[in-house]
Amino acid sequence: MAFGKTKREQTKNTLEGSEVPSKYWSRVKQRFFKNKLAKWSLRILIVIFLIGTFADFIANEKPLYCKIEGKTYFPVFKQYAVDLGLSTWDTKFYQTPWSEHNYEKLIMPPIPYSHFTIDSKNSRFKSPFDNQDVPSTRYWHWLGTDQFGKDVAAGMVRGARIAMLVGIISMLIASIIGIFFGVLGGFFGDNRFKVSRVRVLLNIIGIFFSYFYGFQVRSYALRMAGENGTLAIELSKSLFIVFVILLLCNLLARITERNNFLSKKITIPVDIIVMRIIEIMNSIPALFLLLAVMAILEQPSIISVMVIIGLIRWTGIARFVRAELLRIRSLEYIEAAEAMGFKDWRIILKHGLPNAIAPVLITIAFGIASAILLEAILSFLGIGLALEEVTWGELLSYARRNTRAWWLALFPGLAIFITVTILNIIGDGLTDALDPKSKV
Repeated sequence: MAFGKTKREQTKNTLEGSEVPSKYWSRVKQRFFKNKLAKWSLRILIVIFLIGTFADFIANEKPLYCKIEGKTYFPVFKQYAVDLGLSTWDTKFYQTPWSEHNYEKLIMPPIPYSHFTIDSKNSRFKSPFDNQDVPSTRYWHWLGTDQFGKDVAAGMVRGARIAMLVGIISMLIASIIGIFFGVLGGFFGDNRFKVSRVRVLLNIIGIFFSYFYGFQVRSYALRMAGENGTLAIELSKSLFIVFVILLLCNLLARITERNNFLSKKITIPVDIIVMRIIEIMNSIPALFLLLAVMAILEQPSIISVMVIIGLIRWTGIARFVRAELLRIRSLEYIEAAEAMGFKDWRIILKHGLPNAIAPVLITIAFGIASAILLEAILSFLGIGLALEEVTWGELLSYARRNTRAWWLALFPGLAIFITVTILNIIGDGLTDALDPKSKV
């Protein structure tokens, strides 16, 4: 009895040693910040992220604060409430442009133009150094205008938000898919994933019905949502239907598993299946696949761009997670967890993934750079986001209409180059920081 207790304590100590210690991440952080180039790249990325986050407060034709006829307004904040359907604008704000109100007090954003403001007096490609028809230097177009008179600086600020959204959200989607498939292939391999016959059968049926009721039946609603900008809501409804149907199928499988014949388990070679899927995805050039899918959509939106990029960029993350779990699953603390009778998913979430997640951070950094570049290419070709959005790629494409509009090539091109470069530098810095043999 005493021996058994000692053995259990040893197993417990082994498991505690498997958890990623905070000292490890503090050493990683210390090594990363010793790399001055990576450290400054991270600071620049934070600045770009903040510019994108607070874009409405940096470039907007609406005041941040104003007082009209004795009443105080915060128009930028109010616009958020209007967009959410929580408030409405007074009639006078629809009839009179914001620049023509009689303000008693006024605080404007640093750039007094939004990305869709048209200054007809300064249309047809006004350079930053041209003679601009503005009431004062406060309204000067410091980065010039495009052919419609839209302020390039305001477009650059809005483009930063779109770039960050596309990069981060698309890689979040890719990470969820990649980690899931990487775990299946790496931890379970070809002979450890065993499920009952009835569960396999019901899940196959569930996938068919979830696709039919979640997407096929709702195809018209999804198509209309893509046109009126509510695709995210309708897509969420479809995914919820898929989740409910699959959940019901698995609950039914759990009930019917009481039958001896139906409960007999079969082995599924998930590693082979996952690797074949990865090879198929990698055999198709990402840009061509993206162009093909975007061509099918009647009204591309920022949501569709993020989802599509996420769906084609998960393979690298899956391969890293798979490789790490193939190495980790034969270590002592995994064997100790299995000896204690822990369930597979508990072992994965508590002991496997925390020790396999480090290489994923590197892939995410490079993936965000790749996603931003892909979106810029789509916008440059004119098949990117909806017309009401402004991106760096779209601004860059305007330079083709007037080869003398150097500012439309310089500033958006520089923004894309800087963002992609610093993300790659951050990825290299993480690679060195996560390598214990690194001297950085």
